[in-house]
Amino acid sequence: MSPFASNQVTQLLEKWRDGDQGALNDLVPLVYGELRRLAHHYLRSERSDHTLQSTALVHEAYLRLLSQEPNHLQNRAHFMAVASQLMRQILVDFARSRSAAKRQAYTLALDEAVLLPKSKEVDLIALDDALSRLARLSERQSRIVELRFFGGLSIEETSQLLGVSAATVGRDWTVARAWLHREIGGSSKRDS
Repeated sequence: MSPFASNQVTQLLEKWRDGDQGALNDLVPLVYGELRRLAHHYLRSERSDHTLQSTALVHEAYLRLLSQEPNHLQNRAHFMAVASQLMRQILVDFARSRSAAKRQAYTLALDEAVLLPKSKEVDLIALDDALSRLARLSERQSRIVELRFFGGLSIEETSQLLGVSAATVGRDWTVARAWLHREIGGSSKRDS
């Protein structure tokens, strides 16, 4: 996204925080393509007959965003982080409901270099549960995983959003990935 468009997003977020409901409607076209790419990233390795599509995921996230207070949204990166968190929750809710109905877990492909280098697929419910456990140990590490993996933010963007150095984000990212790899690998061994 260009710096101009990023500034425009920030201005529209400010208007929305000030009570201008139409600002969100103006904001969505500016970030829609990015949201679709993010949704596609989440869904790209789901089975071909998966009923949830990228457009539906973006629209559901938008509906949930409408019901939130805009007070906390600061800029484009923050908006994308919140939107990605909503998408994560939608996918987890969807997987949990499908899993409860069929007693099978759905998987979400992860970029090998991003989260679990030795595994191309991870059970989304197991990942969500592991992230919840990680949050109890280190809220910041859990948030970094959320922002980097689910939000698609760079180390620099994550650093700015959390107000810590890029080196700290990098270290926490490495530790969190290793911890999640152990947790998710261990849970799949216990479940089998």
